[in-house]
Amino acid sequence: MVLVALNLRPALSSLSPLLTRLQLDLQLSPAAVGALTTVPVLCLGLFAPLAPRLAHRLGIERALSFALLLLGGALLLRAQHLLPALFAGTILAGAAIGIGGTLLPGLVKREMPERADLLTGVYTMALCLGGALGAGLSVPLAGWLGGWVPAIAFWALPAFVGLLAWRLLMPHPWPQRIPGSRREKHPGLGRNALAWQVTLLMGSQSSMAYIVFGWLPVLLQQRGVSEADAGLMLGFSVMMQLGSALAAPWLGRLGRDQRPALLILLLLTAAGLVLALLGPQQWTWGAMVLLGFGQGGTFSLALTLLVLRSATPGIAGQLSGMAQGLGYCIAALGPFAVGLLLDWQIGLGGISALLLGILLIAALFAVLAGRRLQLQVDESSGEIVTRQQTACR
Repeated sequence: MVLVALNLRPALSSLSPLLTRLQLDLQLSPAAVGALTTVPVLCLGLFAPLAPRLAHRLGIERALSFALLLLGGALLLRAQHLLPALFAGTILAGAAIGIGGTLLPGLVKREMPERADLLTGVYTMALCLGGALGAGLSVPLAGWLGGWVPAIAFWALPAFVGLLAWRLLMPHPWPQRIPGSRREKHPGLGRNALAWQVTLLMGSQSSMAYIVFGWLPVLLQQRGVSEADAGLMLGFSVMMQLGSALAAPWLGRLGRDQRPALLILLLLTAAGLVLALLGPQQWTWGAMVLLGFGQGGTFSLALTLLVLRSATPGIAGQLSGMAQGLGYCIAALGPFAVGLLLDWQIGLGGISALLLGILLIAALFAVLAGRRLQLQVDESSGEIVTRQQTACR
């Protein structure tokens, strides 16, 4: 699972440090650059609902193998000087990541139900490491390999290595179907307030994450930071997410619920963004530390809520599909909005106000979703209902 998770972020983080080169090389308009950062996030949401269907037909293990194969092919496709191939590969990469990321929480709940939150922290740490490597190595790889095209194509290699390891190390049984049985799917999730609170928390915090992945190097370059340093700063910030991603589930266990931990982490994210975009330039590296700690922990806890708020693996899979499907569609609005503001030549002050507004929305839903509640199946009606969580694991 760690090897799979390592491959679910470089496709997103490796492009932003090279956006200036792509824009000059392919003569992209600001709107096209904005679309390039928005499309993969939108695809995460649009293709997430496909994941449970694939898992039902192929099994979770084979569905993840398909996602890794699609990801590797997509990264090779977009590594060309052709604009249609660039966008097509970006769309397919977003689809592959949407499928893989949706399946992992249910797999965690199935394999380690008693320690699902801690294992979620481990694979979230792997996600952050993959994102850090993609951001920090993009510009050096372009220099070593002779351009942005081979630098982007390089990330297909770990995807295929991860696919090979997943096929060799993880059993791939076909799902056993009993005649007349249907895939476990309980009604009522779309009408449940707690499910929507988790979904909107996932969407708002993910919007911040993909704004940082897609636009932080560009925003830092507006402050006079070089292209190479801007990519290194993004990579350093994502690297800082490793520790907080692993520690966040443990931090969430200290109180009766996850609300205090979520609010502290969102406050760190806000402080890091304000310092990075508006503070003295000598504080920028320190701002990357705060930003990384805040975002890594928030993302880890948001993913942890998918298993903590679910009583069974089946509910976890349904909630994961809803939260990541709808959530990532909502999240795509963030990078698109930043692209519009840059196109309208809005300064860093206006962009910072937008980012703080998104964080306030995230804080509101963190207070609601972080309560000690759980989605369970009502025995009489068969619908998903919200009940008090009896044990905080």
